[in-house]
Amino acid sequence: MSDSTLSAGTARPAAPAVSPVSTASVNSTTFAVILSLSFCHLLNDMMQSLVPALYPILKDNYALSFGQVGLITLAFQCTASMLQPLVGFYTDKKPQPYSLMVGMGFTLVGLLLMSRADSYPMILVAAALIGMGSSVFHPEASRVARMAAGGRYGLAQSLFQVGGNMGSAAGPLLAAFIVVPHGQHSIVWFSAAALVAMFVLFQVGGWYARRRAQQKPAARGKAASAAGAPPLSRARVGGAVAILVALLFSKNVYSASLGSYFTLYLMSRFGIDVQTAQFYLFAFLVGIVGGTIAGGAVGDRVGRIPVMWFSILGALPFALMLPYANLFWTGVLAVAVAMIMASAFSAILVYAQELMPGRVGLVAGMFFGFSFGLGGLGAAALGELADWTSIETVYKVTPFLLLLGILTAFLPRRPGRPV
Repeated sequence: MSDSTLSAGTARPAAPAVSPVSTASVNSTTFAVILSLSFCHLLNDMMQSLVPALYPILKDNYALSFGQVGLITLAFQCTASMLQPLVGFYTDKKPQPYSLMVGMGFTLVGLLLMSRADSYPMILVAAALIGMGSSVFHPEASRVARMAAGGRYGLAQSLFQVGGNMGSAAGPLLAAFIVVPHGQHSIVWFSAAALVAMFVLFQVGGWYARRRAQQKPAARGKAASAAGAPPLSRARVGGAVAILVALLFSKNVYSASLGSYFTLYLMSRFGIDVQTAQFYLFAFLVGIVGGTIAGGAVGDRVGRIPVMWFSILGALPFALMLPYANLFWTGVLAVAVAMIMASAFSAILVYAQELMPGRVGLVAGMFFGFSFGLGGLGAAALGELADWTSIETVYKVTPFLLLLGILTAFLPRRPGRPV
């Protein structure tokens, strides 16, 4: 993507009447930026998803327990969880256009180290570096996507999120064809994806810097007009954020049981090989992609709260049936659960941004961070539970967490307003 593509439509002086040609130019410009971010999100999450795709290999090579496997997830998700809100808070005050490229550099170093790791502590350090890359990428990328949205925030967030979901789905498939046959050292080949992402993000950073400079006067005007609207009280905002975190907890801990242990569960229960299990994990992650697209479209039409209701509670019956199904129906039910639950995150994030206007980076950092952190804590806890009992027990107990979706009833129906 060239600088000329990114800057098209933004260098022209404002005119009293906007022609269809100039409007199309602006729309194509912002669409290019959002798709570029989505593409980099795809590469970022593809590289992240290689870590859980490695679990069967690492478990065998290093004789790891389920608890130790869970700690690997905890290492790379908790670095993202702890750092993302801090990154978002800082960049709300001092935006850093080129930090996106720097964050991808952390991921590159983590991949190189993971490909050469020869001990469990080194594996944990490599996983933590990959998490640090995500902690820098997500808050600022979410801010740029919102800046390029042209008021269509739900659409922009959905497109951005779909890139990440597609990357997560591609990781296990690439692992099945590349990493499993060629081993841990083949991860180094994916460093090329990090280099491509760094190049694209450098171009996006340039557009971001120019657009931010041009939008400063307009942004101040919007902030002044928004100040006239009566906001929710701090207590109401705090209560709503707590409910959203609880919804993320129920969603992500259950998702961690599928994302981190699904291949091991299938191999343990049905006796299939690693590559076949990776295809089932791929189908599950493709379901997440479809659910994200559908959730974004439906949320723009019917609102965020109905999507939250359906995405959490609607998955419960399928999750309860999954541990008792045969191999075929286990795959079908896992995809159904993935599609229903995936619609929640975009709805939760856009709702939270409307709840806390002017704090896009902090909100993105908090909720992407909570998503990573809760998933990591859940994976570690579920690994310990699997060691104490069995992996099958995990899939019988965790569906009941989805009952926390009932808390959606206590959310304000119009975020950011007292009515």
